[in-house]
Amino acid sequence: MMALEYEDDIVIVDCGVQFPDDGMFGVDLIIPDISYLMDRIDKVRAILITHGHEDHIGALPFILPQLKVPVYAPRLAHGLITAKLKERRAARYSVVNPIDPGVIHHIGDAFEVSWFRVCHSIPDAMGIAIGTPLGTVIHTGDFKIDHTPVDGRIFDLPSLSHYGDDGVLLLCSDSTYAEVPGYTTSERVVGEALDRAIGEAEGRVMVATFASLVSRVQQVVDAAVKYDRKVSIVGRSMVDTVKVSTDLGYLTLPPGVLVPLAETRKLPPEKVVLMTTGSQGEPTSALVRIAKQEHRDVNIVAGDTVIISATPIPGNELPVSRTIDNLLRQGAKVLYDRIATVHVHGHASQEELKLVLRLVRPRYFVPVHGEFRHLTAHAQLAWDLDVAKDGIFVLEDGDVLELSESGGKMGERVSAGPIYVDGLTTRDTQSPVLSQRRTLSQDGVVVVVATKDKKQGVLLGQPTAVTSGFLDDSETGTLLDDLCAAVAKELNASDISHEGIDDLKAKVRETARSFIAGAARRSPMIIPVVLEV
Repeated sequence: MMALEYEDDIVIVDCGVQFPDDGMFGVDLIIPDISYLMDRIDKVRAILITHGHEDHIGALPFILPQLKVPVYAPRLAHGLITAKLKERRAARYSVVNPIDPGVIHHIGDAFEVSWFRVCHSIPDAMGIAIGTPLGTVIHTGDFKIDHTPVDGRIFDLPSLSHYGDDGVLLLCSDSTYAEVPGYTTSERVVGEALDRAIGEAEGRVMVATFASLVSRVQQVVDAAVKYDRKVSIVGRSMVDTVKVSTDLGYLTLPPGVLVPLAETRKLPPEKVVLMTTGSQGEPTSALVRIAKQEHRDVNIVAGDTVIISATPIPGNELPVSRTIDNLLRQGAKVLYDRIATVHVHGHASQEELKLVLRLVRPRYFVPVHGEFRHLTAHAQLAWDLDVAKDGIFVLEDGDVLELSESGGKMGERVSAGPIYVDGLTTRDTQSPVLSQRRTLSQDGVVVVVATKDKKQGVLLGQPTAVTSGFLDDSETGTLLDDLCAAVAKELNASDISHEGIDDLKAKVRETARSFIAGAARRSPMIIPVVLEV
């Protein structure tokens, strides 16, 4: 999410989610912190969407009930957003406007906005040109320059050149693959590899890819038709995307090629292609459950060919490798990016990034998207090309860039930390719940129960302790008895008749923590329970 502010108007570019890593126990999604925008809600005019990937639209169902502003999105993204909002009651009546490239939209008093076509791994990907009183801001969105895209819609370089000729104040350009030299391979190459793999497969074929990679789905369908196979979709997110894409005309399915999963069981294996989610090793995805033999409808059989048509996102290498191993153990032949050209990424490499920088020739440049090292690499490219002579700024979440007639400078940072979606609850980084879950995952929990005589004000009997995830029963020995004795000794040594429940809990917790640290060199979560009878 990026906000562009001029006097009394604010527009937002994209509104995406991030997916949790292994240390974020129980977290479903990570969404942007919009506290800065909520403090200026009367200024926020619209949310402008570049394309329909989750990291650009996924937070809308959570954000729109609070901001209540119109959304402008390319037509496929519009369809995906509309379907997403229908599932969340609080966002169901949000206004989402479909846009077409080249059409100017006047938003607020300050902004004239139009979209231009780019190539990416989803149809209808767009860059945005935002006219302001100070000059034009170009945001490329995610892009690559593909001269032979599957859908035939090429990158609109003439428009980009036109903006450059007229003068561009600020360029914000995709940096995800700024470390990669050369050019990104065309999507057509993948189509040829998929065609060959499906044609040569002797049994059933499974293709795992991103649910939103519509062009890849089309390539698989085309190959299936060519080799007289039926296609079935496994995974809810992909089912939803295929439906929306087909309804809007972005996906062409010949009659009879798409069949329900149950019908594929009646067909010979060599007549079946299954498309699944799970190319990133997501724990609940279809492919991972199939690989673990936990899917209720699909099992691997010897002779299956599994094509993982994606490159692991940094951090996902281990779960993807584990999934491949599980598939191979069950007798499947697995094709993935390291051994076959079954995937190309959707982001521009260095030579394409240089071309955009040369065409636009902005006064100021801000690399966007990717990790900090990618932003830095992209900034270096701009420096080497001697463009953006008024300033190149590498920004992180919460940084503010102030541009004026007199120049550009960094302003005061604003609140922009991650907000964690945890079931029906949202949590910020200060929430103790996640740190408690991490403690539980590392050393488990010890519950210590003590009982106080309410009238006499003394400890009744010996405290008791139970554990979970702490030590095996065979390892504890007399540890728990000794722990309870230490707690009893501490409570009996002090006058507890006038102490409240909270004070007693604190005393039990500190005594137990100190004892366990010394006796077991562990730091489990201590839950004290004090009963008054």
